[in-house]
Parts: sequence; C-alpha cells; structure tokens
Amino acid sequence: MGLVSGKPPAREIFKPYDEEEKAILAKKYTPEQMRAIEAAEEAIDPQDLQERGVLRSDWGRLEYLDDFSEIAPTIDKRVKREGPVDPKERLMSLEEYRDHYKEFFTKIMEENPVPEDFDYEDPEQRAKIRPNRADMLRAFDEVPDLIGSNGPLKDQTMLAPGVSRDFESALDDPEVAKSTEEEEDPRDPDGRYDLLRKQTGLTLDEILDYRVKILVNHRVVNQTRLGKISSQYILAIAGNGRGRLGLGEAKGQEIEETLSNARIQAIRNMQPIPRYEERTIFGEVEGKVSAVEVKLMSRPPGKFLS
Repeated sequence: MGLVSGKPPAREIFKPYDEEEKAILAKKYTPEQMRAIEAAEEAIDPQDLQERGVLRSDWGRLEYLDDFSEIAPTIDKRVKREGPVDPKERLMSLEEYRDHYKEFFTKIMEENPVPEDFDYEDPEQRAKIRPNRADMLRAFDEVPDLIGSNGPLKDQTMLAPGVSRDFESALDDPEVAKSTEEEEDPRDPDGRYDLLRKQTGLTLDEILDYRVKILVNHRVVNQTRLGKISSQYILAIAGNGRGRLGLGEAKGQEIEETLSNARIQAIRNMQPIPRYEERTIFGEVEGKVSAVEVKLMSRPPGKFLS
C-alpha cells in the first residue's frame, strides 16, 4: 500500500471514489450499503491511517508486520483523556524503557544497601533484600512508558489502571493479616480441601454444600513382576442442584483417601449444564460408552419417571 516505504501525502494513497468506481460498486451493493460506504469513507481520517501504517520501533512492537486485521487497544489506540495532549507524546523505545527500568531499581538498591555482615545462608535475612518481588510489581505502575516534549510522562500510561499494589501497607492492616492467617477448621481438620479452595476460590461452606455420590467402588488388581498389587477404584459425581455437574475418579490403596480424592476431582471438574426453565434439559441426548447406552429426555413440569 506504500505505507512502509516512503511517506507520500495521505490523499495520494487513499483517494476518494470517483463516479465511475461508485457506479461499479452500485452494481454489487444496495443503495443503503452505498450510503454506509460513503459515510465510512468520510469518517476515516487518511492522515491517521498514514501515521499508523509505519514500521514501529517502540517497546510494544510485534515481532512481525501488523496486518491491521486486529486492534490491540493498549498498543494501537491512544488513551482518551481530558486536557491538552502533548503533540510529541509517544511510547518509549525499548532502550529508553530499559534505562528507566534500570534507574528505578538502582535507586532502590542505593536506598537499601546490603550490610557487610549480611549472612546469605539465613533465609530471614535473604527475605529482606531489596529489590524484592513487591518492587518488581511496583515497577509496572511507577516506571513510565510514555515520553513527551519535556521527558517521561510519569502520570500517564497506555495501560488500563490496575489494582493497588501497596502490599506493605496492606499486610500491616490487622484485618488483612487476620484474613490471611491459616486457621484450622474443625470440619476439615486434615486440610484436604485447602488446595481445592486455593485453586477454585470456593469456600469450605460451598464445598461441603455440594452433593457428592459414589457411582462405582470396586477393587482393582494389577499384576506385576512382584505379584498382584490391589488398589481401590472410585468414580464419584458431584453437583450443586442448580445446573453444575462434574465427574471425578481416583485410585489408591487407602479407601478414605481414595474417596476424598474422588470427591475433590468431581468438584474440580464441575461444568455448567444448560437447563430449560432451570428444571430439565433441552431436547434429547443420547450417548454410548462401551456397552452402556444412555438416553436423556426433557420432561414437562410435574412429570416423574422412576
């Protein structure tokens, strides 16, 4: 299109349709579509297309030529804000961003020097070394990524505003510290559901409220060179009675541990099931696994099948 090499005037690249071209388009499109095409041509600024159709050199550039088929809002679109905008405002290049990133961490290291008698083998002392993980996350908010006529724009960013990253003050809050402490629940003394709660975000009340039923429970024997190794196989199904269903299976030596693992897998694998009027399925569903054939049918209100 002539956008990458050279910069001719925008109107030379994006010329308006002449009467002959409009007549050709009118044979293919309806009058309503032609009016929409003409309105779109008037709405698009050729100068904007020419400015964006160049090889980028900033830190957010892609490793390949952009084909303009998709728009990345945080890179290709400028953030609309009130007040005057610097006409020379642009994204920093990769080298400029690295320099400001290095300056940010150098300042932290100068303000927090490592003492001479520092013991690197002591984990408590190593945890106090700066910069730490919190400083790395803070850099995303404090290191500027825009530069203008008077240098970096520290108050402006191309990214959307994020969640506050003030970890130190949050941990000093007694309410936050209390909520982060691990408290033993008498309903789960062994902590079997701790990992499930962290992975799914469910509370222990929600987990215990799920309906779990054991479908298959039998003994399995595996023949090895050391002899027969027996174990227990359990297949469980879990649901909440409101359109979520999941299957879980587990195998192990101890029956209690295997039952718990099957329940956890069933809850973790729960998926939403579309329901008609929140009471039955849509239409009919047929399925076959090995020699087992299953057919599910939707039913009107009050219909009961034993």
